[in-house]
Amino acid sequence: MLKIAEIFASVQGEGVFVGVPSVFVRVSGCNLRCHWCDTPYASWHPEGESASVAEVVARVRAYGVRHVVLTGGEPMLFDEMAELAQHLAAAGHHLTFETAGTVDRLVPCDLMSISPKLAHSTPADPDWGPRHEARRLNLPVLRSLIARYPSQLKFVVSSPEDLDEIAALLAQLHPLPPDRVVLMPEGVVAEVLAERAAWIVPACIERGWRYSPRLHIDLFGNRRGT
Repeated sequence: MLKIAEIFASVQGEGVFVGVPSVFVRVSGCNLRCHWCDTPYASWHPEGESASVAEVVARVRAYGVRHVVLTGGEPMLFDEMAELAQHLAAAGHHLTFETAGTVDRLVPCDLMSISPKLAHSTPADPDWGPRHEARRLNLPVLRSLIARYPSQLKFVVSSPEDLDEIAALLAQLHPLPPDRVVLMPEGVVAEVLAERAAWIVPACIERGWRYSPRLHIDLFGNRRGT
């Protein structure tokens, strides 16, 4: 059984498939606690109802949408996700896994969307702060995922200082095409996203990296099921 926070159809809001109609399966539960997490109902305060793999497959299939995004929380934590992905792949779905890249698992996957957490993600919480900091980067797992799957590295950035941290991390990983390194502004308010885009876009032009909007915020605001 999986604890499911939500299943919904929308358009992909981030990364190389931005704008593509997709069904999102959000599992509840995470091994990190980013202080700016925009889905606290799947991490800080996990919510949801238990569902079997068969039930999840049936709900996804009912939408009639080819692209499926398996997200969380951290979907790679759960054994049942491999079985779910196998059933969805066998049914002809294109599968994206959204992961922080801290857990390695063999799964059917068309795009491993890896979002390594930068130093600014660590919360001040006395319990979770040290745990998050110790777990947020796992170089062997990152290298394994990038080597095994078609990948994008999607970085949530909040200040220009993040750029040096990203470059230092990339230097320790298998090379990716620059346009598979994706920078996305942190924030859930349109004005904040636009302000940060003003310096992120020139940084992407200079390095050949890809800028990603948060299209779902632009279209729907910061609300669930979008």
